[in-house]
Amino acid sequence: MAITRPKGTNDLLPPGSPKLSPLISAGAHAWLTEKARHVLERAGAQRIETPIFEEAELVKRGVGDSTDIVRKEMFTVYYFGDHGGFILRPEGTAAIVRAYLQNGLKQLPAPLKLWTSGPIFRAENVQKGRYRQFHQVDYEVLGSSDPLVDAEAIALMVDVVRELGLKEVRVKLGSIGDPADREAYNVYLRGLFTSHADRLSDDSKDRLTRNPMRILDSKSEGDQQLLAELAVKPMLDFLGDEARAHFEAVQGYLQAWGVPYTLDPSIVRGLDYYRRTAWELHHEGVGAKSALGGGGRYDGLAEILGGPPTPGIGWAFGVERLLLALDAEGVTLPQGEGPLLYVVALDEENVPHAARLAFAARAVARAEFAYRAMKPGGAFKDAERRGVRWIALLGSQEVENGTLSLKNLHSGEQRVIGVSELAAFLEASSLTPPLHRSPHETHRHDRPPLPHPRRANRDPAGLGEPPPRSGRPDLPGTA
Repeated sequence: MAITRPKGTNDLLPPGSPKLSPLISAGAHAWLTEKARHVLERAGAQRIETPIFEEAELVKRGVGDSTDIVRKEMFTVYYFGDHGGFILRPEGTAAIVRAYLQNGLKQLPAPLKLWTSGPIFRAENVQKGRYRQFHQVDYEVLGSSDPLVDAEAIALMVDVVRELGLKEVRVKLGSIGDPADREAYNVYLRGLFTSHADRLSDDSKDRLTRNPMRILDSKSEGDQQLLAELAVKPMLDFLGDEARAHFEAVQGYLQAWGVPYTLDPSIVRGLDYYRRTAWELHHEGVGAKSALGGGGRYDGLAEILGGPPTPGIGWAFGVERLLLALDAEGVTLPQGEGPLLYVVALDEENVPHAARLAFAARAVARAEFAYRAMKPGGAFKDAERRGVRWIALLGSQEVENGTLSLKNLHSGEQRVIGVSELAAFLEASSLTPPLHRSPHETHRHDRPPLPHPRRANRDPAGLGEPPPRSGRPDLPGTA
């Protein structure tokens, strides 16, 4: 029986794969992450990388003992003796704050904007848009509690999805106030739910004592029905003066910048270190749970992790969920592109010449070569399968004359050029977009020029010494 990938995971595949879809396209993932990087780094964010596993204690403190993530969805990867174990990261924020504290990043200019991307792991039920390994883009700002920072974070999240081409997204905005506001709200919730405790799910009965706010985002249908019947007051009704002024300032900035949002009093964050602004980004095309991602302010997290008081705010979105939303809206993703140049020798003795040409051409473009000689018909078929733009056929006559016969497989254009002209030709071609450009392909005009080979009677093509006539031909870089 063949071994298959674990349930709830995906292989990210190259262009042309038989089972390829946007959700599992390595190119689509790279394109989306690159778009996010472009938006965030223009705004001053710097990339940070943290391990994919952390101390279990970090996750428990940073995510919360009462959350489903800690109680049901963590992957423990190593455990011995009294050690609390290591956990595959279920989110990115706690690790970034840990890295900020541990590495003295407070010394950098504040507020410090950081971003990262990579795999996230949760042992949850698999459904559309939800996997046990998935990918996130994460943005965090540390060192400022200014409402202007909150508004910018929300605006940047919207800018990223707009850059991707999404239109049917909604920002749902709320506030969870300050600790004193939340305590007053929890007192209200305990009084409200205690007399109905027998109708609560087992998880919510536990939350009633620990953290009543967590009942509000329960996944139980019975709990949600009870919430509707009781007409629970929203957290926004319990905001203190300072938290309310902060919330109004955030809204003012968003309105001034034309960032659309709707108020959603149902948004809650049950952990003690969360403060004030909280929001979610939604799209109906990703399944029953329409959230693409969300964010919030967490001014108390650094202290819980053992550091000094450090205000922070951040957001994350799921790459797979964004790809589902793009597909639902009919957004056409960039198609994978093959090499700009594909060099094919027409006879075996010239295969090393083709290899040398491709090696040299890589200074300015993506170039490949055929590892065996081919007839023209077979060469064209092979090049088309690879998505090649220009194919160069190299026979003994071309080697002798120092020329290349080129054909553009996209437009049908044909050229014969000298080998010495190849550098300029490829540079010019790379500046002209193909019919479909690869998500991760970049322009080549900033690369060093292809060295112009010397013309000599004994080496008219400028390719070095002629290859041996028998035995295995030597390629560049081989002994």
